[in-house]
Amino acid sequence: MQKIFVTGISTEVGKTIASAIFTEALQADYWKPVQAGDLDNTDTDKVKRLISNDKSKFHDSSYNLKAAMSPHAAAEIEGIKIDRFHINEPQTDNHLIIEGSGGILVPLNDEDTMFDIIMPDYKVVVVSRNYLGSINHSLLTIKWLLQKGYEVSVLFSGEANPHTENIILHKTGVSLIGRIDEEKKFTKEVIKKYANKFQGILKTL
Repeated sequence: MQKIFVTGISTEVGKTIASAIFTEALQADYWKPVQAGDLDNTDTDKVKRLISNDKSKFHDSSYNLKAAMSPHAAAEIEGIKIDRFHINEPQTDNHLIIEGSGGILVPLNDEDTMFDIIMPDYKVVVVSRNYLGSINHSLLTIKWLLQKGYEVSVLFSGEANPHTENIILHKTGVSLIGRIDEEKKFTKEVIKKYANKFQGILKTL
């Protein structure tokens, strides 16, 4: 069974939409280990609303923090410390999509980062969105993961920028899943369209 960890080069680059597409494509389960902020409309809630299949299950986050901040800071405000050993992968016989919080080096506490909960058997998909500085952020993220021994693919989101995307692919050598375009609105139908488009390549990761 596939276990795919979805991370991004920064915040607001399209991780949740990508996670919804992957969940639909593989009829996979979905898990957000740490939710920080938007507890009335969590990323789990968002993905659940965008899924058409009835096979996917949605597993509870290990930590639900009120403040929309880095997890370590949000936890400190609530007087708690995130323990990565209390972030336990849910048991399932299905494919599993895991959505990270922010980028791979976002702190969980004074010692651990989001990277420390990426298990050795996870395939990692990096969501990259073009902005000034995104080449640097993409290369740093992807090369860190490659150096640590992970199988990495990249997914671009937003308007195409061949100059940015070609150099990222050239300098990293990672496989390309495809692109999520700048859609007016992401609905179940739009998610299903991308799920059908990416299904084949996701099954071969």
